[in-house]
Amino acid sequence: MDAAGPLLEVRDLRKEYPIAASAFAQSERRATAVAGVGFSLPKGETLGIVGESGCGKTTLARMLLRLTEPDAGEIRFQGRDWLAARGAELRSLRRGMQMVFQDPAACLNPRMRVGTIVAEPLAIHEAKLSAAERRARAAEILDAVGLGADTLRRYPHEFSGGQRQRIGIARALILRPHLLIADEPVSALDVSVSAQILDLLARLRDEFSLTMILISHSLPVVAQLATNVAVMQAGRFVEQGAAERVLSAPEHPYTRALLTAVPEIPA
Repeated sequence: MDAAGPLLEVRDLRKEYPIAASAFAQSERRATAVAGVGFSLPKGETLGIVGESGCGKTTLARMLLRLTEPDAGEIRFQGRDWLAARGAELRSLRRGMQMVFQDPAACLNPRMRVGTIVAEPLAIHEAKLSAAERRARAAEILDAVGLGADTLRRYPHEFSGGQRQRIGIARALILRPHLLIADEPVSALDVSVSAQILDLLARLRDEFSLTMILISHSLPVVAQLATNVAVMQAGRFVEQGAAERVLSAPEHPYTRALLTAVPEIPA
């Protein structure tokens, strides 16, 4: 990786989907999910991507991880062409980029013990590790997210929503990635638990020297972690800049509308 260059660089990323004409046919019309998005993310920074539901945020996140292939554009990760990567290079780059999903319950296999869930990425990417070594690594990362060793033997349904999100974070971090993408990580949680998870992400960012992308529909959530903010509307970034500037002196009408919609708490 070029130490002087950005960790992640995105240029003119685009994605469209066909519009179904009926239950059995598709029309020639296409809906644009992401339309020419580009940005540069330096190592150690946190980019907050904010916008209303349906604006293309999750599609963008899935393209960054290659869970969805873009129609056009370029992604460079650690100075390498991420979209062209295959085989060993693909596996090497993929372990450096992990995701925390919106709904932790849907991402944790209910039939697997937590220790197995958290250690699963090690079984894929570090197959030479023994079962005992994987278990020790899982216990270590679970401790880092605030869960005890007894967590290893239990099942996801035995935990609260906030605890399940901590398990999801532990699974994402066990490979020690360079980039963590968090897609609406607190939208399914109540306010007090959300604050705890955001505090945890801030601490882990510093402890693990993470670069982060935080995706949210909530400006207050983004404001707690982001060093830079990109405001997304209808598949495009309509405003980008330092978080302090965007949140205190927005230039685009849509950004101002998002800020106006944030409820004020009476003194």
